[in-house]
Amino acid sequence: MKKMLVIHHSHTDIGYTEPQERIELYHATFITQVIRILDDLHAGRLAGCEGFKWQCENHWQVENFYSCATEEQKRSFENYIRSGEIGLSGNYLNMTELIDADILDSRIAKAAAYAERIAYPIQSGMSADVNGYAWGYVDALHDNGVVNMYCALHSHHGMFPLSMKQTPFYWKGPKGNSILMWSGEHYHFGNELFLAPFAGTSYMIYDEIRDMAHHGPLIGTGGRIEGFCSVEAQRAAQEKLELEFAQIRIRRYVENLENEGYPFDFIPVLVSGCITDNAPPQALIAGRIRDLNQLFEGELEISMVTLDHFFHAVRNSSVEIPTYSGDWTDWWADGVASTPLATKVCREAQRKYSLCRKLDSERERGDAALVEAAAEYVMLFCEHTWGYTSSVVEPWNSLVASLEKKKDAYAANAHTAISKNLDTILKTFGEKPIEASRKQIYRAINPHSVPVRMPIKVYVRFWENIDGMPVDLAAIIEAYTVEGDELLPSQSHSVIRAIELEVMLDLQPGEAKDFYIRQGYRKGGTALNHAFKGADGVEDVVKGSRYCVSPCMVETDTFKVLFDQETGISSIYDKVHDHELVASGSAGAFSGIHEITPMGRNPKEVRKAMGRNRSSIATRRSVSRLSDVEILDNGGLYVHVKISYELAGCRFYSLYLKIYRHISYIDVRVVVHKETTWEPENLYVALPFVTDGDNETYVEKTGCFIRPGIDQLPGTCQDFYVIQSGLYRKGKRFDVLIGTKDAPLLSFGERGVKPVELCDCSNTALNRSTPYSWVMNNFWEVNFKADLGGFHEFRYSLFVGKQEDVSAAFAILNTINEELLGFNI
Repeated sequence: MKKMLVIHHSHTDIGYTEPQERIELYHATFITQVIRILDDLHAGRLAGCEGFKWQCENHWQVENFYSCATEEQKRSFENYIRSGEIGLSGNYLNMTELIDADILDSRIAKAAAYAERIAYPIQSGMSADVNGYAWGYVDALHDNGVVNMYCALHSHHGMFPLSMKQTPFYWKGPKGNSILMWSGEHYHFGNELFLAPFAGTSYMIYDEIRDMAHHGPLIGTGGRIEGFCSVEAQRAAQEKLELEFAQIRIRRYVENLENEGYPFDFIPVLVSGCITDNAPPQALIAGRIRDLNQLFEGELEISMVTLDHFFHAVRNSSVEIPTYSGDWTDWWADGVASTPLATKVCREAQRKYSLCRKLDSERERGDAALVEAAAEYVMLFCEHTWGYTSSVVEPWNSLVASLEKKKDAYAANAHTAISKNLDTILKTFGEKPIEASRKQIYRAINPHSVPVRMPIKVYVRFWENIDGMPVDLAAIIEAYTVEGDELLPSQSHSVIRAIELEVMLDLQPGEAKDFYIRQGYRKGGTALNHAFKGADGVEDVVKGSRYCVSPCMVETDTFKVLFDQETGISSIYDKVHDHELVASGSAGAFSGIHEITPMGRNPKEVRKAMGRNRSSIATRRSVSRLSDVEILDNGGLYVHVKISYELAGCRFYSLYLKIYRHISYIDVRVVVHKETTWEPENLYVALPFVTDGDNETYVEKTGCFIRPGIDQLPGTCQDFYVIQSGLYRKGKRFDVLIGTKDAPLLSFGERGVKPVELCDCSNTALNRSTPYSWVMNNFWEVNFKADLGGFHEFRYSLFVGKQEDVSAAFAILNTINEELLGFNI
């Protein structure tokens, strides 16, 4: 006889159904309601609901409960945990892959610490809705004692791995640890089986019941209640009909599993108390199960269980469970590009969090409360809910706007907290506050694990003095070491309210170097005899050993960059390795690609119809076209170039390149004024860089490095990836590192709609194809931000050199992204 194991939970969607602060309160009170249900059951005040059990979906729910519970309620909660009537989850929230490994581990560790405090192990976790996890999630769970994980994913615009659901596998992580995964049905599937009274639905199941289930009280298989009748009569009629529906659907479902060769004698099903996310518990589910057990006697036994009960059954089964290794790439992570400004702020907060860990590994210099606040805010921003239910269909709605700003506030608050903590730490390293007449002496620190030769930026405010004299914008600012009085390579230019000075430094890991600045002046010049610049002041003649710097070409010791009237940056020639870095026939380096799909009258349906594609056959696609090149600065450290383009959907699309003269490094800023439109659209930045090898490509994801298209679970998404620091293309004599500071979403291959191919773990063609930074989209029909309009800046870096291995490559990329630290002392 088969058993159906019902897991009763509430799916956490922070800000999808109600304001965020109310969702926090709801989940705290839901646990209070569960305690009351169990108290009433044990006291004999609630008949017919014996066997009721509750599963906390995540530890965040438990934390919210403890924040407002009485001591008596806390004791009851812990007693019901020990009795097995309430289950705990070691997962913290339903996350996107935007979250970084350090903060993810810190949140899951909170569940482990709670388990230790109450002397009850948390071995199981669960998630709902989200379509995957970065491969490093395995280690984050395993390192904190979680060895079982239930995934109730939502295949809307997504799909389950292994081409099968209701199946277990051991997921082996990057460190070699394994956890037992169960890939299950949608988290409301128990509601589709009418296990929850008056909370049935039809979402995944298409049958003759589907239409009837959406239209209130019914009697029989087709008749509606006619005339007037009592509420009691309506309830009785509805309950009777739901029992009929439940029997039909459960029998069909069990029969289909058997026909498909389902090997287990138990079937897990999740159910909510109401047909909504963030749903309260319902004791009557136990009563419905009692009634169904009477009807299914000898055929099927249904019971309520917790995750631990369920996984005990899985582990004690004789069915052989396979092992898989690789990334469970999330189909739903593209929401991070619908709020590019807030995502950028969050990314910067995460980088500062990393710097704080490097500078204060023992947590003795900073403020622990600020670190904790920053981690919590980052986690809440990276949680999978990306707006209110009607964000796309009613973008003007006041609640939509309110919840959007509160979501953004998580990123802003994280940034504020960790910035304060970093300032506190830097004070212990000698940083001084601004003073009216302070000396311009600076300290540079390399907090990273790798030796570097790279520029550090410091700022001299326009009102400050240098050597007792006001800042002279006509002067040359020079940097000298405090020890040895050595002149350092540097270059400065004016920015808003300050002069930005870049100083090239060589620093070992953990090394600090002090330097001071002076104002100098150019010596008087005269007319030069050799041809390189005319009376017009333009340098556009290639002559001898002098490098050309013009709107057609910029040459340095390491690169020769060519500009084309159509594609923009048509060539970046690596002079050190005698090799072209821009793929032949590709869009120009860092050029923009805009997509827009006609919407008609319905903003929802056009998006829904795209399925797992993020565009359609009707999508109009445009590539940026160069309109101007301007040399902004030409100094001893770098050449600064502005490249302007015309691009559909944008008022302007411009690149600001710093091409460094003596190192193989280019700093890039993509600056966009995006027009407002309601139609679904995408904006990509082309990264068509190649090496002298086969271009094997790695990306950094949360807690892991993977080769897209290869190091993944079979049947997972390979159309896009949320990454951390950037990507690494491996060559023979040299490698190419591309840092993606602000835009975490990456896609490979030519743009266009096509049948969706799932990962087969051997897609080397995709792995070596052109990467595109996917900086904006408003694709989702429900809760993405509909309007992408406004001013945006996305920062990238291009670094060429041979790396020892993958780990070393990403250590360099993280160093470039996080930069060196420089401050006044």
